[in-house]
Amino acid sequence: MSIRLKQLRRQNQWSLETLAEQTGLTKSYLSKVERGLSVPSIAVAIKLARALAVNVEELFSEQAASMEIAITRASERTSFGSGEMDKPSVQSITSGAASKRMLPFVVYPAADFVASAFKEHEGEEFLFVHAGSVEVAFPTGTFELGAGDSLYFNALIPHKLRSIGPTQAEVLVVVSHDDE
Repeated sequence: MSIRLKQLRRQNQWSLETLAEQTGLTKSYLSKVERGLSVPSIAVAIKLARALAVNVEELFSEQAASMEIAITRASERTSFGSGEMDKPSVQSITSGAASKRMLPFVVYPAADFVASAFKEHEGEEFLFVHAGSVEVAFPTGTFELGAGDSLYFNALIPHKLRSIGPTQAEVLVVVSHDDE
């Protein structure tokens, strides 16, 4: 994402300061994202896409999305994050669809909440645990989900996710997103 974010920012003829003002993020954080030193959360990716008036996928792909029907093969997924058990990793799984109102990702959550602060963003969120087990924390309570379990909630409720148990969890996360 680092190269693409910088390209999109420059296309708009924006400085880091302008992008920071448009997103509510700090210049230093945005600089780290552009240099690949920091990985944005899904909520931050949505903020960046809105500010830059692009589809979230365009932050992670060199190709502009233009198809109404899109197939993304497993080998074509776009990954961001470390892939290490102690750090969250995310794969975008719909790289070709334009004007999406749903943003699906495969998330491999970190094993510890310390690596993950509470997140909140506009829209709704759906989680489906494909493998392993996770713990989803909200300010009002924590829920454990195993393979095959799902959870649907208003994404404005602060939430965080972690992998629990001996197997790295794999979670399908679908976030609703409306450009309007």
